[in-house]
Amino acid sequence: MTASATATKLPFQFKADPEAASPLYMQLAHKLAQAIRDGHYHPDEALPSERVLSESLDLSRVTARKAIDRLVEQGLIIRKRGSGNYIAPKLEQPLSRLTSFSEELHQRGFKPSSKWLTRGFAQAAPDEQLSLGLATGARVARLERLRLADSVVMAYEVSVLPETVLPDPQAVDASLYAHLTRHGGAPVRALQHIRAINAEPKLAALLEVPVGQAVLFITRVGFLESGQAVELTHSYCRSDYYDFVAEMRRDG
Repeated sequence: MTASATATKLPFQFKADPEAASPLYMQLAHKLAQAIRDGHYHPDEALPSERVLSESLDLSRVTARKAIDRLVEQGLIIRKRGSGNYIAPKLEQPLSRLTSFSEELHQRGFKPSSKWLTRGFAQAAPDEQLSLGLATGARVARLERLRLADSVVMAYEVSVLPETVLPDPQAVDASLYAHLTRHGGAPVRALQHIRAINAEPKLAALLEVPVGQAVLFITRVGFLESGQAVELTHSYCRSDYYDFVAEMRRDG
């Protein structure tokens, strides 16, 4: 084993299980994934190289490479050409709880921020009138922004709210829900629809992904306790960074 390998400290012990049904690279991939989920590596931190992994753990470079390939497929690792492999800033959002993007990121140790593209008023489009129960010609506040986690673009988002709910769009800072909560207009429940689409050139440029890459398209309508619809948000989320998780139970 080389001096560089012995100087490198990995946050876990790895011992191959010869009785396991899974191949060696899968065992290593599982161990690395567990270390990432346990917080031993942080978002955007470089993963030890294939050479360091193979020499530190006395494995072949092929085994280390295939393990990393597996983590790339799972979205846990991002390959940066000419730089190395880095931990992806993954966000898992439960479908059973209504929270804001900022709240979810804070709870998982990320630093949320927004890059505003537009904040102003417009006449409600027909689909916005229908979703928000507005009359023809009604004005809405329209917020268009990029959502970032630790300076990495996670999503492109367009939120539309009745002018009566958000009379000053410029006053919204990092969190729309925090602003609405302070002014008594935050949704207490929401209906959300999720589907996959392929990123066209403009969207791909905003999300910094290749044209045609699959992204999650999410439409949410938020309601007050009274049943009034107060928010229509379209979110385009990077599927390599963003997961939705639903817990299901069997009756009986």
